[in-house]
Amino acid sequence: MGFGQSSIRSFMILIFLFSYRQVSVNGQNLTEGFYSVACPLAETIARATIRTYFLVQPNIAPGLLKLHYSDCFVEGCDGSVLISGPNTERTADANLNLRGFEVIEDIKRQLEVVCPGVVSCADILALAARDAVVLTNGPSWDVKSGRKDGRVSLAANVKNLPSLSHSITVLLNNFAALGLNTEDFVALFGGHTIGTAACRFITDRIFSTIDLTIDPLFLAQLQSSCPINGSGSSRVALDTGSELVFDTSIFKNILNGRTVLKTDQILLTNPMIYRMLQDFVTFQRFNTIFTRAMAKMSGIGVKTELNGEIRRNCSKVN
Repeated sequence: MGFGQSSIRSFMILIFLFSYRQVSVNGQNLTEGFYSVACPLAETIARATIRTYFLVQPNIAPGLLKLHYSDCFVEGCDGSVLISGPNTERTADANLNLRGFEVIEDIKRQLEVVCPGVVSCADILALAARDAVVLTNGPSWDVKSGRKDGRVSLAANVKNLPSLSHSITVLLNNFAALGLNTEDFVALFGGHTIGTAACRFITDRIFSTIDLTIDPLFLAQLQSSCPINGSGSSRVALDTGSELVFDTSIFKNILNGRTVLKTDQILLTNPMIYRMLQDFVTFQRFNTIFTRAMAKMSGIGVKTELNGEIRRNCSKVN
């Protein structure tokens, strides 16, 4: 049976809509200056608010970077990590130490006054991550916007986050499945140059099953900072001596066996990654790859009008 002209047109429209949805989901519909007309003060308000918080609480910067990272790896970059309530992503064990929610909410409240219903929480997260890195002397990059906020946030889905228990092969496969290559993977781990980790995440590594790859003097330092009978909620710098400055000392520490997290240390087990670590000690090289990787990560699983919304309140769906 043949197709008439109307059937062909209908078929072509369906193909176009399907293709458009696929492109959008991959983040390719995002654009620079997305709010230049609808909300021209969006980026200015976000930047000023983050700076205000940072001046009082400098460790909010790594918190905002981690918040964006944790959001994008679960349900895509759709602000789903911001939704509160029982069994949401925020309640998952891996996310209990996330910080910066109040900063995003503050920015959102201000933007709802000047341009209500225009700026998504997902875009605010992407902007906040960039501005937080800049405040710690890190590089800047152009953030493309146009994300919609997701409507699904389930603690069970947080299993998709890269885990301390994963092997290097599993981690690389997880990143590759989201369109991130090995170089992106290493550069994003370089984000550990700022921030801290809760002692409970490293207790086994420094007491129960001691990681022999750790520099002995650094091991003693970690054991002193995170005593076995101490509070598991106590925190230790991921990049010793430089936890509030975005630089390349994290790579030097990894190469010298002075890592806090197991996932950082196992980077040395892969010869190709080992060479990248040596390469990334050069600040300009790291900056170039890190900004590229952040731009790619920020496009993961982007929601569109078809499957998202602009939340009026970042902590709940409309």
